[in-house]
Amino acid sequence: MTSSAMRDLMAITERPEVISLAGGLPDTSTFPPELFAKVTAQMAAKVTAKALQYAPTEGMAATKDVIAEVMAAEGTEGIDPDDVLVTTGGQQVIDLVCKTLVDPGDIVIAEAPTYPGAVPSFSAYQADVVQIDMDEDGMKIDLLEETLDRLEAEGRRPKFIYTIPNFHNPGGVTMSLPRRQRLVSIARERELLVLEDNPYGLLRYEGEALPTLRSLDGGDFVIYLGTFSKILAPGLRIGWAVAPRPVLQKMNVGKQGADLNSSSMTQLFAAEYFSIPGQWRAYLDSLCELYRGRRDVMLEALAEHFPPEATWSTPHGGLFLWVTLPDYIDTTDLLARALQENVAFVPGRAAFLDGRGGSSMRLNFSMVGDADIREGVRRIGEVIREQVDFYGTLTGSHRTVAPQAEPAPAEVDPVLADVLHLPPRRADEQDTGRGSA
Repeated sequence: MTSSAMRDLMAITERPEVISLAGGLPDTSTFPPELFAKVTAQMAAKVTAKALQYAPTEGMAATKDVIAEVMAAEGTEGIDPDDVLVTTGGQQVIDLVCKTLVDPGDIVIAEAPTYPGAVPSFSAYQADVVQIDMDEDGMKIDLLEETLDRLEAEGRRPKFIYTIPNFHNPGGVTMSLPRRQRLVSIARERELLVLEDNPYGLLRYEGEALPTLRSLDGGDFVIYLGTFSKILAPGLRIGWAVAPRPVLQKMNVGKQGADLNSSSMTQLFAAEYFSIPGQWRAYLDSLCELYRGRRDVMLEALAEHFPPEATWSTPHGGLFLWVTLPDYIDTTDLLARALQENVAFVPGRAAFLDGRGGSSMRLNFSMVGDADIREGVRRIGEVIREQVDFYGTLTGSHRTVAPQAEPAPAEVDPVLADVLHLPPRRADEQDTGRGSA
């Protein structure tokens, strides 16, 4: 078992003086207190006893109806309640899928980078994770097919493919429609399960929505993971899985052994909240407007304060940017220096299982205000600049030397007339003091 890099940072980022661009936290301060009071009052009046009682392991019917409504809003219509398992957050879906499918040493395929919170789950079940590179259109499906062919030749069959197709965490990119279609076709051709993690799909700030893998597949090979954490509140700890029946039945057994059932109280809170006409869509629209503005502020701050050697993604939705620095900068070491300046981010290695990502970082823009985004990026930029300047000093690669003026010709000493005069060497050409062979 390994710890999550994000969880490790939580204690540090709780300090009020720290600007945290690390967590994947939605801004829950936007939820109106009077609305919270209204929903809880309605619950108290109508379903107190039910809210305080155990619930079915697979989830309450009212909650499943709400889940079907949310999925329909993203184009995944006709969800059968019997295909839904309500979970304690989306994180539990990843754990239950691993518990159901993975024996030690089994292959799991994931993107590179992948969700840092999935890494501890994969590690706990001793999966052998093979990561597939991404570009601006998401997972490179041609590389996926090459990898599947290689594994097949070795007699090794993946248990599932894990992907975050919309506004990837941490990559910030979205899988293109042709790649979605091909991925679903590959799953069908090879009879492979795909775990589609889609917590951010409704947090779109620009562009046209793309169909979910679940809607393209029809429910045969895709396990869909959803959550209320990003569109309502993470404190409810309500997620869900929609999966093929045989897989869902085993996941249900796994959940029985883990927690019996997810909170009855928060399930009924969600159901009551969604019963208010137009409320959840209006709140979602307000979140999208808020986060779009904060994304734009972060992009502007990066352009102003990060060195030209840095590159970053430009997400059309979601909560994250993925920044890549020169390969001589280690962001794990950089984080320690940044924390001295009271600013935090997630270092890139947290999103890999093979040691990669050392020069990258994940930045979150949803939880802090515009002024803190600018100041946090400025502080990180200063720390990066220190590293760039230090590297330039060590290597001379960034030092510019002004051309020296030609000296006035001097009267030649007749004794030295045949001596060849060499120009002085620049500072970056001086001997290191070591003898040559």
